[in-house]
Amino acid sequence: MTDSTTPRVLVLSGEPPPGLEPLDGRAELRLVTEDRLAAELPAADALLVWEFATDALPAAWPRAGGPRWVHTASAGVDRLMFRALVDSDTVLTNARGVFEQPIAEYVAGQILALAKDFAGTYARQRDHVWQHRVTERVGGTRAVVVGGGPIGRATARTLGALGLRVALVGRTARADDPEVGRVHAFAELDALLPEADWVVSAAPLTEQTRDMFDARAFGLMKRGARFLNVGRGPLVVEEDLLEALRAGRLGGAALDVFREEPLPADSPLWEAPGLLVSPHMSADTTTWLDDLAAVFVDNFGRWRAGCPLRNVVDKKLGYVPYAAPADGVLR
Repeated sequence: MTDSTTPRVLVLSGEPPPGLEPLDGRAELRLVTEDRLAAELPAADALLVWEFATDALPAAWPRAGGPRWVHTASAGVDRLMFRALVDSDTVLTNARGVFEQPIAEYVAGQILALAKDFAGTYARQRDHVWQHRVTERVGGTRAVVVGGGPIGRATARTLGALGLRVALVGRTARADDPEVGRVHAFAELDALLPEADWVVSAAPLTEQTRDMFDARAFGLMKRGARFLNVGRGPLVVEEDLLEALRAGRLGGAALDVFREEPLPADSPLWEAPGLLVSPHMSADTTTWLDDLAAVFVDNFGRWRAGCPLRNVVDKKLGYVPYAAPADGVLR
C-alpha cells in the first residue's frame, strides 16, 4: 500500500493492545469487538486479529470490500483458513519470530521435569518426606521433533544443546539443511517413532496433520517413551493418548494445547498418569505482548512503503513456508 490516505486499521480486541503507539498519526486505529466485526470489516484496509482465539471472522467476512491485509498475533492460523479468506486476494501474515525460543525452552523444561521427576520431588517436599531417588539422564537420548517450521527448528537446536540426538521431521525432506543438517519427510515418521525416547509435536494444524498422533502412532512408539504437544490441540487424539498413558505404554506426556480450551474441569486428562498439563502458555513470556505488537508495527511500515511483508502465510498450505536465509547467516 503506497497511497497517501490514512489507512483504516481494525484491531480485534476488547481493550487497546500495548505497543501500538508508533502507529499514532500513521493509521486510523479502530478497536472492534466480535459483535461489531461484520459492520466494520467492509470499510477496513487492514485487520489486526489481536484476540487470536476468536472464531468470529468467517461469519463476519464481507462479500465485497474488506481488508487487503490481515495480521494475526499468533503463530497458528488454522482459525483463519476459511474459504472466503483463502480464496481472496487478502494477504495474511502471522507473528512468527515471537514464540519460537520460548516454546523451545518450555519443551526442554518439560523434558527435564519428566526425566528428573520434579513432580515427585515437589510432592515429597510438600509432605515433608526425605526419600533419595535416582533419575534419568537426557544427554544421549533420542528425540523426534515433528514440525519443520521455526518452532520445531528452535526446539531441535535447544534439545541438541542439552545433548539429545534430535531428528527433525517436516513436510519436505532436506539432506543438507543450513540450520539442522537434515530434515526428514513426514513419510519417514513411522520409521523414526520406534527409536524415540521423546516425541515432540510442533506441527501446524492442517488437514494432513489433524489427528496424526492417534492410537496407531502411539503404538509405534517404544514402551516408556514420552510425548509432548506444543503444536495445536487437534493434532492429537486425546482419548488415544489417555489410553496409552493408562496402559503404561507411554512413560509420560506434557500437553500445552488441547482440543477444547480451557480444558474442562471434568476432563480425564487432569488425572491421567504421568501427564503434565499447562494452560496454553508455553510461548507466553513477560514481554510477549510488546513483542507481538512490534512485529505488527514493523509489518505496517513495510505495508505502507509497498515493501514485502514478513511472515506471509501460504494460504494453500496453512502456514508460513520455511526459507533458508539468503545470506546464509542464521538468526
